[in-house]
Amino acid sequence: MRVAFVLKGYPRLSEAFIAQEIAALERRGLDILIVSLRRPTDDRLHPLHREIRAAVHYLPEYLWRQPLRVLRAWWAVRKLPTYAEARTQWLRDLRRDPTPNRVRRFGQALVLAAELPGDVQRLHAHFLHTPASVTRYAATLRALPWSGSAHAKDIWTTPEWEKREKLAACDWLVTCTRTNRDHLASLAPEGRVELVYHGIDLQRFAPHRVVRGANDGSDAHHPVTILSVARLVEKKGTDVLLDALSRVPAHLHWRLVHVGGGPLKRKMQRRARALGIAERITWRGALAHEELLLEYRKADLFALACRIARDGDRDGLPNVLAEAQSQGVACVGTRVCGIPELIRDGVTGVLVEEQDPSTFGAALAALIADPARRRTLGDAGQARVCAVFALEANFERLAVKFGLAPHADRVLRTA
Repeated sequence: MRVAFVLKGYPRLSEAFIAQEIAALERRGLDILIVSLRRPTDDRLHPLHREIRAAVHYLPEYLWRQPLRVLRAWWAVRKLPTYAEARTQWLRDLRRDPTPNRVRRFGQALVLAAELPGDVQRLHAHFLHTPASVTRYAATLRALPWSGSAHAKDIWTTPEWEKREKLAACDWLVTCTRTNRDHLASLAPEGRVELVYHGIDLQRFAPHRVVRGANDGSDAHHPVTILSVARLVEKKGTDVLLDALSRVPAHLHWRLVHVGGGPLKRKMQRRARALGIAERITWRGALAHEELLLEYRKADLFALACRIARDGDRDGLPNVLAEAQSQGVACVGTRVCGIPELIRDGVTGVLVEEQDPSTFGAALAALIADPARRRTLGDAGQARVCAVFALEANFERLAVKFGLAPHADRVLRTA
């Protein structure tokens, strides 16, 4: 069958995990139409985007920019027998959420319902907030089943009433961490929500045993290289990481390579200068896949200080941690959401509490000074990622959800 995937924006470098899923489903034979609520803003593509064959249908990002298109859509769908139900549903939501965003989502749903090709038999929303709103209204209008994938911010910043109603309305929903699954399952009909890890494509991140040096931070000419890959936003905790690094004892020599852009870049750079560590940091910005893979293989240590943001936003299970572990890099992270599902503290990495720069700094210092421990953790992390978090094994659960025949030779493992 043909399925329309409703995304907030496409293509996006920061959402390569969605592209990975679409490409894998296409390889298995699923016919996909991509529906995007926004035009692309990134200036480069991930290699996965070039593999995807699906056509992309862009909805009007702002209704006022394409008023005739919206009016034509309304004129067409108002005659549908389902229109009254969808309109009632939207007005009920609007009373509880009287925002321009809620109006825009219904307008986009009208356009989607009017312009959706007749061979599409299911809608699938990536993210439980705005894409699921558009999907739900459009599915009601076209009397189609819909399903969804929930990730992180969309779960924890959506009101409970809205999550309950969307979970009651959809056929099924998958999410990428056990923490997410348990929360959403408590709001949904029994059996509606299932855990499916994104998984890591071990063809793109082929397990690689890098012959790393025995740097122990004692030589200023050969500092230990710490890598962090994160958008510069509050939930990633880059400010906590900088504070932690500033507390590493002066006799230990290190350098930080940061990959990723974001609205807090200048603020983080100012913070590094204020802490007196700016000269030890290289800000790489967003990188293409090949460049990022090289950074993983050059790193001695990986650090990510995720936390729950003030608005409730948080990560699910950051893919960059699995990517780093696939390359045998020892990781230091925080006990937030799904991260402990990937990293077993003291066995496959090191975990500390969120927003604790003192403990985070001590963990970094200990590993900077101990290359043998870094190797042990890196090897264990790599083995666990390959055994439990490989794309193909986890992907099978999703393929079956879309009605694709399972591969009998693939074992569905759990963490």
